[in-house]
Amino acid sequence: MVNPMKYFDPHIHMLSRTTDDYENMAAAGIVGIVEPAFWQGQPRTQVGTFVDYFDSLIGWERFRASQFGIRHFCTIGLNPKESNDVALAEGVMKLIPRYLEKDGVVGVGEIGYDDISENEERFFAEQLEMAKAFKLPALVHTPHRDKKTGTERTLALVREVGIPEELVIVDHLNEITLPLVRETGCWCGHSVYPETKMSEQRMVALLKQYGTDKMVVNSAADWGRSDPLKVPKTAEAMRAAGFGEADIETVLFHNPIAFFAQSGRISAADMAPVPIDQTQLWQENSVLRGQNPIVQ
Repeated sequence: MVNPMKYFDPHIHMLSRTTDDYENMAAAGIVGIVEPAFWQGQPRTQVGTFVDYFDSLIGWERFRASQFGIRHFCTIGLNPKESNDVALAEGVMKLIPRYLEKDGVVGVGEIGYDDISENEERFFAEQLEMAKAFKLPALVHTPHRDKKTGTERTLALVREVGIPEELVIVDHLNEITLPLVRETGCWCGHSVYPETKMSEQRMVALLKQYGTDKMVVNSAADWGRSDPLKVPKTAEAMRAAGFGEADIETVLFHNPIAFFAQSGRISAADMAPVPIDQTQLWQENSVLRGQNPIVQ
């Protein structure tokens, strides 16, 4: 049975996932996603590899999601892990503005710190300036190591650049870093993961303590050990903890859409069901491998 509650996952890397994931997500009630540009697991060495990657986010992956009834949006950016190859980073930065004009691109990201180096800060600041110039939301990654320092420097840089704080979501927050972001106008992102980052139960405790305003939950599922169903699983944990359906819908559907709606390219009204027609092709390619197509 398809879940009647609608969910939106605002940070998930579907290029690394399978069609089974799309089917399971749709069955669990996920109707839309944002896929941030991301590190692919090993360093890219050529600017052209970013061209192909960005093209896949606005093209093939958007099509693939639609074949399973899910609306796909993305953010474009240079991730901090690859910002330390300066020559490569400078080449990628020249590409980004043209992609920020594309359909389905709802922000700049994911950007931020990894090792909290000078080069990372340089390209982080430049991309915040881009988001400011294009009037687009910015999705910020906080580092896995020394997260508190990285979050403090993130918030300081946001103020220095002068991008409106409501255009920034600071992601991968936890019990230590969330209070820092709650003191600002930025949105608060939380990645619910198996065993690490944030669990459903910890997320529920934070929602009880801080409320639902500007609180956003995502799965951040990627090529590593992760779970693309963590948003609906968080809903189950919220229900078990006594949250009403309105609060669940606020956190897991309306809030993320409201943040990215600042791009002018997405709204809750866009989340009507996508008619599935698996006879369609993308550049002569199909999601099927000999299976019978589903047509609704």
